Amino acid sequence: MTTGTSDIEHGFPHLDTVRSAVHALFKRLSYDTVSTFATSVPPAEVAFDDTEDLYLGAQRVARALVRQLHLPDARMVVGFREMEHAANVELTAGPEYFIELNDRFKKHRKDIGAALAHEVMHVYLHRLDLSFPDTRDNEILTDTATTYLGAGWLLLDAYREHGPFSQKLGYLTPEEFGYVLAKRAAFFGEDPAPWFTSPQAYDAYTAGAARARQDARRPPLAGAGWAARLRYAKDRRAAHDPRRTGRVAGPDDGYAFEDAPLRVSFPCPACHQRIRVPVRGRLQARCGLCKTLLDCDT
Repeated sequence: MTTGTSDIEHGFPHLDTVRSAVHALFKRLSYDTVSTFATSVPPAEVAFDDTEDLYLGAQRVARALVRQLHLPDARMVVGFREMEHAANVELTAGPEYFIELNDRFKKHRKDIGAALAHEVMHVYLHRLDLSFPDTRDNEILTDTATTYLGAGWLLLDAYREHGPFSQKLGYLTPEEFGYVLAKRAAFFGEDPAPWFTSPQAYDAYTAGAARARQDARRPPLAGAGWAARLRYAKDRRAAHDPRRTGRVAGPDDGYAFEDAPLRVSFPCPACHQRIRVPVRGRLQARCGLCKTLLDCDT
């Protein structure tokens, strides 16, 4: 939970797992259900200062997160104890769940919402029966789902570096949190930037948003850059060659050409579902999973 500056990982080392998590979320919930999370938990509902009773305030914030994640019959009982990790939740059949927070949060109350958001999402995913087999990947799924469904901006805002003190909650890097937040912002048209109280969190969000924009500039999307378009055109000519065997794939951009008749498949930049379209120039394609309309130049 609390580490030295040199121990905080940066960049996008878990990006493939993050993309798989977004895809799994859409597949499990459907477009219609994901769309019900269009509004993030408001900052006022999770604000927590030193004048409020510790336990009553923690229960209030937990209830706000339960509402955000549409868990109407889930009751969270929040306690504090000395522990290695930031928090822990006891996953049972419910409806009552016990969440333990690190004693440290008694003095750092503004981050209680972030710690609770991750644990309440564990309950939500447990009820959905949605998980990844590897423990680390499952925690990345939890962070990704928390962020995409409107509570994860709290986790990124808990990232701070001030001289010898540094803190990051969650298993994603700060930039990966920013990436998922940017994906959410693009899908729902909601700008989380005004909510950040940590300048480092804002910087991580802008870095993640820049990486997310790259997903929309990969061929055969019409917004691809000229260098990527040149590579794509070369691969397309190879795919048309009658002497070739097998499929021709772009090593970095995720597209692949397939026979009978010639088609190209590529990942949706919003939900990472594979989309297949004919190779016949400019066209529009709608993702069958997240309903995003895409301009393509095949």
